[in-house]
Amino acid sequence: MTAPDDAGLIEAVRTALKMVIDPELGQNVVDLGMVYAITVSDGCIVNITMTTTTRGCPATDYIRQGIEECAWHVDGVELVNVTLAYDPPWSPAMIAPEVADLLGL
Repeated sequence: MTAPDDAGLIEAVRTALKMVIDPELGQNVVDLGMVYAITVSDGCIVNITMTTTTRGCPATDYIRQGIEECAWHVDGVELVNVTLAYDPPWSPAMIAPEVADLLGL
């Protein structure tokens, strides 16, 4: 169960991650469904599980670094761990409906 303080930190991190734009699709990684999970441990350690649109995506390091840097700038975050995962594989069905409409999907 997520503590109330952790829930606020998770939401603040999620909001900050909307600053990270996928260079191929031109939309933020949160609304594109590329952020699979955000958890907090010990009240200040943020763990983020993310993916990219494809394995071997040339923008993987760029996106991962952007996610890490944006999370670091959230008040209360002392450490950020970013894990890259491809299970489940990303698909356009993961895109938020309002963004999918913008992309014509």
